[in-house]
Amino acid sequence: MDYRSLRIVFMGTPEFAVASLDALVHAGCNIVGVVTAPDRPAGRGLQLQHSAVKTFALAHHIPVLQPEKLRDPHFLEALDQWKADLQVVVAFRMLPEMVWNRPPMGTINVHGSLLPNYRGAAPINWAVINGEKETGVTTFKLQHEIDTGNILLQERLPISEDEDAGSVHDRMKELGAQLLVKTVEGLANESIKEIPQGRLVDSTHPPKHAPKIFTETCHINWFQHVDAIHNLVRGLSPYPAAFTSLEGKTLKVFKTKKEKTQPAIAPGQFETDQSTYLKFAAPDGYIHLEEVQLQGKKRMGIQDFLRGYRFTTQSN
Repeated sequence: MDYRSLRIVFMGTPEFAVASLDALVHAGCNIVGVVTAPDRPAGRGLQLQHSAVKTFALAHHIPVLQPEKLRDPHFLEALDQWKADLQVVVAFRMLPEMVWNRPPMGTINVHGSLLPNYRGAAPINWAVINGEKETGVTTFKLQHEIDTGNILLQERLPISEDEDAGSVHDRMKELGAQLLVKTVEGLANESIKEIPQGRLVDSTHPPKHAPKIFTETCHINWFQHVDAIHNLVRGLSPYPAAFTSLEGKTLKVFKTKKEKTQPAIAPGQFETDQSTYLKFAAPDGYIHLEEVQLQGKKRMGIQDFLRGYRFTTQSN
C-alpha cells in the first residue's frame, strides 16, 4: 500500500509535535484531521491561545478537534467521521483504549528515548540528569500500559557533556519527525517487524524511568558531587530550571561549569569576587554559575548578574 493513501489522524499539542506533523505533510501524507488541546487563556490579557499544533493545522487547512474529555461521545463520533486508517500521537495526553484502538492500523507514538529505557513524562530531562552519553527516539504501537507497546523503529542520538535538555529536545524533534515518516512508510508497505519491549528488558539491568518533574526535583542539593549537580542543571535547562537560594532569594540556574578540587568551604556555601564569578561548594569541588535568574529578574550571564547585584552577606 502507498503510505500517501492512508487516512491519518494526528494528535499533539506543543511545538515538539509540530515538527512531526510538518514532516508528514511535506512527505505527502493524507492528514485528515488533528486532535489537540483546547484553547487556553495566556499572557497578560489572558486571551485564548491556540496550541502550536492547532496553529499549524489551521495554516494548512486541516480540520481540528479540541476535546476537553477524550471519552466524550460527541468527540468520538466526530473522530469516527474522519475514518482514520492510522492515528499518530506526539506529545499529547494519555489516550483511553476507546481512542487508541479505534483505527484498523492502531495508534503509533513518537517517544523521546530508546525504549524500554526512560518510559514516562520526561525522558529527555532524565537522560541528561542521569549523565547519559546518548539517548534516542522510538516509534511504537500504543497498548494498555503507558510506553510499553511494541517497538517499530528506533534512532540513536548522542548527548555531549555540556549539552542541556533544550538542545537535545530541539535536535530530537527533528530526528523524531524523520523517523515517524519512515515508520508510516514501513507500516504501509508492511516492511516493519514489531518488537515486543519484553524482549529488550534485561532483568539484571532494569529500564530507567522518566517520571514527571516536580519542584523538589529541581532543588539543587549541594551535598551531591559536582558531576551530579552539573547534570541536574543541564537536564532541567531551560525549563523548569534547577534552583538554589542566594541570601534568602530563589536563584534559578541554567548553565554551570565544574571545578573539581578540595573545596575550602562547606557544601552549599559560596565564593565570589562580586564581578566575574560566583561558585558554590560541593563535596568534591565547586559549581561555577554561568547563567542565572534571580526571582523577579531576567535570565542573564553571571557577569551581568554580579554587576547589578549587591551582596548583603560576606562571601567566603
